[in-house]
Amino acid sequence: MFSADVAAVVLILLLVLVFSGIHVAVALGITSAVGIYMVTGRESVVLALIQNTFYDAIRDYIFAVIPLFMLMGEFIGRSGATSDLYVSLQRSFRRIPGRLALATLFGNAVFSFVTGVSIASAATFTRIAYPEMKRHGYNRSFALGSIAGSGCLGMLIPPSVLMIVWGILTEQSIGKLFLAGVLPGLILVSFFAVYILVAAILRPQLVGNSADTLKAGMNEDGISAVNLNPDEVDKEISSASIWTSGLGLLALIVTVLGGIWAGLFTPTEAAGMGALIALLLGIIKGMRWPDIYAGILAVGRTAAPLLILLIAAQLYSRTLTMTGVVSAIQGFFSDAGLDPWQVIFVMVIVWFILGMIIDSVSIMLLTVPIFAPIAATIGIDPLTYALIGILAIEAGILTPPFGLLVYTVKASIPDTGDGEYVTLMDIFKGSTPYWILMLALIICMYAYPGIVTYLPKLVFG
Repeated sequence: MFSADVAAVVLILLLVLVFSGIHVAVALGITSAVGIYMVTGRESVVLALIQNTFYDAIRDYIFAVIPLFMLMGEFIGRSGATSDLYVSLQRSFRRIPGRLALATLFGNAVFSFVTGVSIASAATFTRIAYPEMKRHGYNRSFALGSIAGSGCLGMLIPPSVLMIVWGILTEQSIGKLFLAGVLPGLILVSFFAVYILVAAILRPQLVGNSADTLKAGMNEDGISAVNLNPDEVDKEISSASIWTSGLGLLALIVTVLGGIWAGLFTPTEAAGMGALIALLLGIIKGMRWPDIYAGILAVGRTAAPLLILLIAAQLYSRTLTMTGVVSAIQGFFSDAGLDPWQVIFVMVIVWFILGMIIDSVSIMLLTVPIFAPIAATIGIDPLTYALIGILAIEAGILTPPFGLLVYTVKASIPDTGDGEYVTLMDIFKGSTPYWILMLALIICMYAYPGIVTYLPKLVFG
């Protein structure tokens, strides 16, 4: 039975713990234990529910999909295939304005198919693409904004860690979520590409191509614009290496996503196959045991806390049901008489605010158990709502003043020893157009749910 006092304690205690700097998993666990005890008044029930939740979560092999997909992305990153991909794309775009930014965008899109983590994509391409764009005289805000903005594709284009987490939390088909993200992901890539092309044509100084900057050998930030001939870029990377990487990435994408959608693999089995193919590609390209071992350790350090977070989130979800918090919030929205779009608007604002403070997975764990049932009651298609939520959460980590993706880009900028200092405002300024385009896609998905549901209905019926 619902108690306003218990509901208030559960929500307020969680917020206090999170904003005090307590790890989200610990905050969820403490809040859940307190809420269950306040409802039942018995320590034995609290312990029993915690034990059952952990046991049910650990024995469910769907949880293995997260570390396996992360391992796949780690092996690809260490193999050098990402650098080969970037070089191949920029060579292909050599006659197109803003080719390096476009190569970063499309490189991030392809890399998203094999990593599923925005922060990993942003960190990787900051190290690879920014020195090259800087060398060609790009405006640093425009260059870093293209990296941060296109990094968000990692959570929208499958296989996405956020899609996996959302599927686990809401018990939706991960295969359908992956398929639902394809068209929105391609549309967002198109939005970003059009913006880059228009900006490069209207303001050529952004990409180091104005007459004055070419003459002076400097861009508008005063950075030397040397080696501006596209044909001189990265000749040291052989065509054989590029072809090996390209075919390996293609085989990986076709095996993993094609296998899931054709019904040949479950998501977990596909992730295992992907990790194996990525390992073989890495070995072919020269990756040896120390690199393999380091990659496994890196994934373990990242995945273990994430899995603990998911288990704590399941306990938190059960607590919300027991205490009646979800029912109370549903009643609040019903009594307020808000239209469905207004309810979604409120949720998006909450995601933006949380995105300034905590990471994407933690935002999802805190809000989805509360928001998803509300979305179901107002008649929003579950897949459409999932994609809106994932994109809004990703936009949140670009939101000033504490967007975590921007901080990741800032921390990943290589030290070139030239004394250049990049501020966070430089990156926020450059990434704002991408943030606006993400909002535009959210509106499009809400207005035209077929963008999300067309492919899942076509494949799964």
